[in-house]
Amino acid sequence: MTAEPVILVETRAGIRTLTLNRPERLNAANDALLLTLTEELQKADMDPAVRVVIVTGAGRGFCAGQDLGDVSGRDMTFTEHLRATYNPLIRTLRGLGKPVITAVNGVAAGAGASLALAGDIRLWAQSASLIEVFSNIALVPDSGSTWFLPRLVGIHRAFELMALAERVGSEDAQRLGLCEHVFPDETFADEVQAYAERLAARPAHALSLTKQALNAALTSTLEGALEREAELQQLAGSHWEHEEGVRAFKEKRAPEFVREG
Repeated sequence: MTAEPVILVETRAGIRTLTLNRPERLNAANDALLLTLTEELQKADMDPAVRVVIVTGAGRGFCAGQDLGDVSGRDMTFTEHLRATYNPLIRTLRGLGKPVITAVNGVAAGAGASLALAGDIRLWAQSASLIEVFSNIALVPDSGSTWFLPRLVGIHRAFELMALAERVGSEDAQRLGLCEHVFPDETFADEVQAYAERLAARPAHALSLTKQALNAALTSTLEGALEREAELQQLAGSHWEHEEGVRAFKEKRAPEFVREG
């Protein structure tokens, strides 16, 4: 009997959807899931047919965090485990040269919350929720939560959410800036695909450079950001997408940023 893959992979209309596939565990992460997801993100980055990546979960959960049973009794430190699994995953996702949508279909807890926050665009189902659950087992938030969350909600609110392990529902998540849009559960998958297709129609090269600029600006001075913008703008302006955008503007038509082949 063939085991179910831990990551389901589907490509449609230039959209690569990567679905965490341990629904019986609310997609709690084991090593196989983390390493496979990292590998599939890298494959998507190298595939010229892929313009946007979606990361979502199967069943009722997005990702319930670390599967504690998978690490119980191991001869490995917390530091070693994070450096071998979660840290490379988050670095890969944030460094991807294509937009990544985290489509949060259910609970995102612990490291699953970190993964949910790491997307370039965060789309939530109405029933989705996020909880920084680490303090419930006397651990420190990891997998990027201490970097993402305070930049979104401020350091004091981030500490409160982490210290009290408060669950954040979709309405509060949108109000706090943890997600860009909330869709009804029954239409969520279709809404996410439609949004991704809108994003895929945008200029892929320019968006890749934009992502580079935003990532760098988060740890840059204003002067550094201005210089990087100037350098990246030259790369953007030398690309055929820019020529097409200007031509379409002059011809008063919608630009065509997707080329076949």
